[in-house]
Amino acid sequence: MPFELVDAVLEETRVVQRRMRDLPSRVGVYSLVAMCLFPEVGYRLVWDKLTSGIGGGVPAPSAKGLRDLRRRVGCAPMKALFEVVAGVLAQPRTPGVRFGPYRTVCFDGCSSIKTQDSERNRGWLGRCPHGGYPQVELMTLVETGTRSVIGAVFGPTREGETSYATRLLHHLDPGMLVLWDRGFDSNGFLAAVHATGAQVVGRIRQRRRPPVLQPLADSSYLSVIGGVAVRIIEAKVHVTCSDGSSFDGSDRLVTTLLDARRYPADRIVRLYHEHWEHESAYYALRHTILNGRVLRSCDPVGVEQEMWALLVCYQLLRRAMVEAAESRAGTDPDRCGFTVALHTARDRLVRAEEDFEQGVVPGRGRGALLFLS
Repeated sequence: MPFELVDAVLEETRVVQRRMRDLPSRVGVYSLVAMCLFPEVGYRLVWDKLTSGIGGGVPAPSAKGLRDLRRRVGCAPMKALFEVVAGVLAQPRTPGVRFGPYRTVCFDGCSSIKTQDSERNRGWLGRCPHGGYPQVELMTLVETGTRSVIGAVFGPTREGETSYATRLLHHLDPGMLVLWDRGFDSNGFLAAVHATGAQVVGRIRQRRRPPVLQPLADSSYLSVIGGVAVRIIEAKVHVTCSDGSSFDGSDRLVTTLLDARRYPADRIVRLYHEHWEHESAYYALRHTILNGRVLRSCDPVGVEQEMWALLVCYQLLRRAMVEAAESRAGTDPDRCGFTVALHTARDRLVRAEEDFEQGVVPGRGRGALLFLS
């Protein structure tokens, strides 16, 4: 995250400090991302880790000073920074990111990110129906092959997944194939996604009775849902567990890939399982980074700022992982471990490796001045 990028975002959002400060706005952006890298410690210890590789010549702010810095930076720079770093990461030939000519992406929501149980957070997010902490609903569009976030929105859980996902449709294009589970089964949502030019593979509810317009050779059939020509695939599911017990079920999939010879039903069924990659992305956010912890902020503005900072942190780690995978030809990004990336980033931050411009020694004065200017 180069200094020039952060400075440009601060300039664009008009948050650059107007007078000389010990803690300028640039430092606030980096401290917010560092706060997400080290969620288990308080503001002062985050600051110590952020500046430990710089050496002398840096301020020693109080926890209140760092909280005031957060308020001065606000939400807009962090949201703008996320919009810059978000997006698909893989090159077209990177293994595991395409199905035929289409880049596979996925919609899914997460409603288990907890916030502080304060009156202001409860007023915005409502009370958790089962007691406990108020929870944020996070909706993302993810590139399944790399688990990078293309777009994100969040807010109270009461709004519903489909409503949030509709706000991300502008990220779709005709080169994408969208996966989703049955929670997005809606005529209107299907029609809206189809209108973007993107293709669809999704699960629909068993209670639907779509008309059979034409049976096909692979046992799928052509139909229509919400005015969109689709193909329906009914799949039997059989699971045998390690203890010998077994379970049977069925899935009904809908797709706008109508050519059964080019896209046979068994390939579509196998492809659908790729949408579970989205759960791996949320696991990395909730458990690997946050380790199940509650967000720090006690008010909606702070929660919003912290969420954007968390997404920036996550996306920067994914970017590093994809670049590492693509540096070795034929490597699938799935082989990169998120935990390894997180702890490597922590270590490099503490040692301040490669955080300064070439020719600037980070150990003393000038490095600190470059960081804090």
